[in-house]
Amino acid sequence: MEYKANLLKLLKKADCFSAVDNETLRLLVDRMKPIVFNKGKNIYREGEKGDSMLVIESGKVEVLKEGEQEIKIQVAVLQKGDIAGEMSLFGKTVRSATLHTRTKTKVWTIDHATFQKLLNQNNNLAKGLLAHLSKHLHRETSVVAKLLSSNIDKRLKIAFFDSKSYMEEIFKKQNRYNYSIQFFESRLSLKTVSLAAGCKIVCVFVNDIVNKGVIEELKDMGVEMIALRSAGYNNVDIEACKQFGITVARVPAYSPYAVAEHAVALMMTLNRKVHRANNRIREGNFSLAGLVGFDIHGKTAGIIGPGKIGKCLINILAGFGCKLLAYARHRDKELEKQTGVCFVPLDKLLAESDIISLHIPLTPETRHIIDKKTIKKMKKGVMLINTGRGALIDTKALLDGLKNGKIGYAGLDVYEDEQDYFFEDFSNRILVDDILARLTTFNNVIVTSHQGFLTKEALQNIADTTIENIREYEKGKRGEEVTNSI
Repeated sequence: MEYKANLLKLLKKADCFSAVDNETLRLLVDRMKPIVFNKGKNIYREGEKGDSMLVIESGKVEVLKEGEQEIKIQVAVLQKGDIAGEMSLFGKTVRSATLHTRTKTKVWTIDHATFQKLLNQNNNLAKGLLAHLSKHLHRETSVVAKLLSSNIDKRLKIAFFDSKSYMEEIFKKQNRYNYSIQFFESRLSLKTVSLAAGCKIVCVFVNDIVNKGVIEELKDMGVEMIALRSAGYNNVDIEACKQFGITVARVPAYSPYAVAEHAVALMMTLNRKVHRANNRIREGNFSLAGLVGFDIHGKTAGIIGPGKIGKCLINILAGFGCKLLAYARHRDKELEKQTGVCFVPLDKLLAESDIISLHIPLTPETRHIIDKKTIKKMKKGVMLINTGRGALIDTKALLDGLKNGKIGYAGLDVYEDEQDYFFEDFSNRILVDDILARLTTFNNVIVTSHQGFLTKEALQNIADTTIENIREYEKGKRGEEVTNSI
């Protein structure tokens, strides 16, 4: 029968059944039953007991985990050929997540008792399931990782955390060395670290948690390298990586133009009230009242951190005809000669700038470099732009500055506690962060979701550099031998 043949193909493609012979798989198919769920139904609920496995034939199913304030967090999306509830085949187990149908969905199921009878007759089932099931076991030792490392697939394995569709697309395209990349929507943390079992490398982004506890777990599983898809690395405990002998590499320069141009986009939008004008037009309001801006030409722009991004921004603003100030540890005479920028102490930059833009890394020394004291030193009505790291600004002090008019405009591509919100869809949930919610109420504030890097060129550079960093590891380089090591 055609539907049985389709199910056989799905099982054969699945990791857990790939080593099982066709005769045994046909026996399994004969024992499975079809069920159709309408859109919006819960197949499983987190915390309830279950004794059946399912295989998805069609449709899409969200995997939801319970977060803080009982908010459901989507950690994955299952579709055709994906399998859930494997552990239930060995007895009643507590469901680790809720499975919620995003579309009308058809699944095939088999329960524990039926499976056990077949398992007793044919040991190939156990062999085929071992590697896949090991990924979901709670790891107390490195045994699971060792079992997985003996898998037939001998390619270098990479656990890719905090994955998004636009990242997956570019990394699959640039994967010229045919690495085995496992993409996980969930962020790396102590709760999700076991997903990296069997992988030598983890690939992380800015909001993944890579603290000492996570690093120790990674080390026990045999992970030897952390490949960052970002320039910043304040979310990684570098000393712990050195302690446990894990190599760390980053992408120091993906496209400084992308971030610099986004900073200018924030400036122009705030100044000319483009966001407000657009909203008015949509409602049929063509009034110009309250939309008066200013000429950027002739204004003083202060750049805190004239590195690669800061230099790009200086060149752009020089084209606008701005008077340019910069603050850095070291004076760049060549940049002064090329652009006319003047290197000054921080206090002078704060006092004289009409526009201030932040482009420095987050360190203990730079944390809250913009606070109540530094805001007091600024011009009244100053425009403040941050495309660096959220914690460069004390957000409570920023709110006070906005309320008393000291800060006339704020353009933020980053936020101090962004890890709880940025890159995710909260349109159907309540924003419980009072400070972030308050920021969004100001008509002279624009918040974007850390999208400064988001250009085609930048994404390709990120993928290329990350893949090459991993290639150097594969060739035998370790620690500081890797070109972009930290």
